[in-house]
Amino acid sequence: MSLAAYCVICCRRIGTFAPRSKSHTPWRNIRNIIRFTGSLIVGGSLFITYEVLALKKSLMLDTQVVEREKMKSYIYVHKAPEDSFDNRGGIVWQARKELHRAVRKVLAAAAKVLRNPFADSFSTADIEDHDCAVWLLLKRSRADDLAVRLEAVRELSRARHWHDYQYRIIAQACDPRTLIGLARSKESDLRFFLPPPPLPSLKEDSTEEELRHLLASLPQTELDECLQYFTSLALSESSQSLAAQKGGLWCFGGNGLPYAESFGKVPSATVEMFCLEAIVKHSEIPSHCDHIEAGGGLQLLQRLYQLHKDCPKIQRNVMRIIGNMALNERLHPALVHSGWVSLMAEALKSCHIMEASHAARILANLDRETVGEKYQDGVYVLHPQCRTGQPIKADVLFIHGLMGAAFKTWRQHDSQRALTESAVVDEDRYTTCWPKTWLAKDCPALRIISVEYDTSLSDWRATCPMERRKSIAFRSNELLGKLRAAGVGDRPMIWVSHSMGGLLVKKMLLEASKKPELSAVINNTRGIIFYSVPHHGSRLAEYSVNIRYLLFPSLEVKELSKDSPALKMLQDDFLEFAKDKNFQVLNFVETQPTFIGSMIKLHIVPVESADLGIGDLIPVDVNHLNICKPKTKDAFLYQRTLQFICETLARDLEN
Repeated sequence: MSLAAYCVICCRRIGTFAPRSKSHTPWRNIRNIIRFTGSLIVGGSLFITYEVLALKKSLMLDTQVVEREKMKSYIYVHKAPEDSFDNRGGIVWQARKELHRAVRKVLAAAAKVLRNPFADSFSTADIEDHDCAVWLLLKRSRADDLAVRLEAVRELSRARHWHDYQYRIIAQACDPRTLIGLARSKESDLRFFLPPPPLPSLKEDSTEEELRHLLASLPQTELDECLQYFTSLALSESSQSLAAQKGGLWCFGGNGLPYAESFGKVPSATVEMFCLEAIVKHSEIPSHCDHIEAGGGLQLLQRLYQLHKDCPKIQRNVMRIIGNMALNERLHPALVHSGWVSLMAEALKSCHIMEASHAARILANLDRETVGEKYQDGVYVLHPQCRTGQPIKADVLFIHGLMGAAFKTWRQHDSQRALTESAVVDEDRYTTCWPKTWLAKDCPALRIISVEYDTSLSDWRATCPMERRKSIAFRSNELLGKLRAAGVGDRPMIWVSHSMGGLLVKKMLLEASKKPELSAVINNTRGIIFYSVPHHGSRLAEYSVNIRYLLFPSLEVKELSKDSPALKMLQDDFLEFAKDKNFQVLNFVETQPTFIGSMIKLHIVPVESADLGIGDLIPVDVNHLNICKPKTKDAFLYQRTLQFICETLARDLEN
């Protein structure tokens, strides 16, 4: 305003000057013009400088925001009162508006000319110098080029010296792809992940009733007899009658009894557990997953997950359901927005192998940037569980046996447990899963997969009425489909099996040889390791009829009988097939009897039954349960296994 007034006054003075003599007029006119022009230039420069400084100040973050962010989880940008914007008319307002627009165009043009990395979305006028790296990485994480995005996520995950508010900026501004990538990065800081949204209040009186309501709302179509049985059981029985009458149903979930010695112990069951077991099977049907999400299942499962942190069985089943839902890409936005990525990012860093492996499966199914495979229920990647720059050149698959589990079967020998219970865990001294720790460290170029399936010794516990589901033929086809979905067969591979798991491996390979679409599984199989596999039957099935029906009447045990025609046919067919394909084979066999319960002592797989007919046969002075559990990393059992894997895959690993 002052500049405009000054210009008007000068013009009036020039207009009101009295006429002078001709000799003085030219000089005085020139002096007046210079005075006017100089005033205009100086005033204009001051005006432009003021407006540029005002623009910069208006685009700067209030420093108090940083202090507030240290206490809170959100960024608050200072906003001027609305009253200050009421008077927007006049020439000055329009001039400032046009000047601001011109400055922005100049900044954008400079960014393009100088190849400034903050072109387009961000400019150096928007942020402070110490925040440039944050916003630059955030911009690159949204680039169209996949390689640029992945490198940006890697750099974000390595950030170690940022302030808390800078992590929160990324947490609030990143897209789902970046969030999932950070969750699957081993070194990422948990401050990248906001806490899950608040859970809605319960509609029913308890989580038990909520679960019942959710289960009852699921479709009753596309259900086999087994799922119908479990659904009706969970809905109709009270928690007391379930615990008293159907105590064996807990085996349905996958782990079953971890060791044969504990088969007589019945764990306490709850309605939540039985409902979760049924929902696990419902979640294997894609259309039912939509109903689970629409019925508020993601929030209800999250409530159960947080309430039962001291109950691994409930947490395991909750994560199995979420992992199955993550197989459906249309549900990925709902899983991200409900906060499951944040929870699984924390679980992936857990020292407990079960929790970390389930979280790794969920995040791998969510990560469509770097993972092409899909991991169905019961297929767990032990290595690598995070994003890695290490190229994977081969697969090693672990298949447990009767009453085994995907993780506990492959733990270290129990005699060493006492050495580390009161000390800091050293995985070279004791490990709860030696393929994940020892083998992954010795052979980092391997993808290590462990498979889990249901088994039982006794049919007098509550089990699925469909007996055919427990046969070796049914299970082999089911597992073969799951493994192929996980990309098994795309790389060279070795099978490692214990007990009945070896029979499943043999049956899977024979079935794959009959199907052209599975020929890759056969062509890429390099070798097989058998730990006490009863190729010719087991003494477990040699007891009298009364004892067998009291203790071991399950179909799995019956198929292990020496006089089983199916077992003899499987052995004859596979032996001929393995010789024709020139598979490398290594056999281990126990020499000590195994205690089953507190009364029975049995040599489950004798030496003659563990002899496949090809490959080395190595007796080991352990019982049936410990034949696949090395005492130490330097023990012969592990070192001979490692040697076989390295020698069999030597050419593939070199390539």
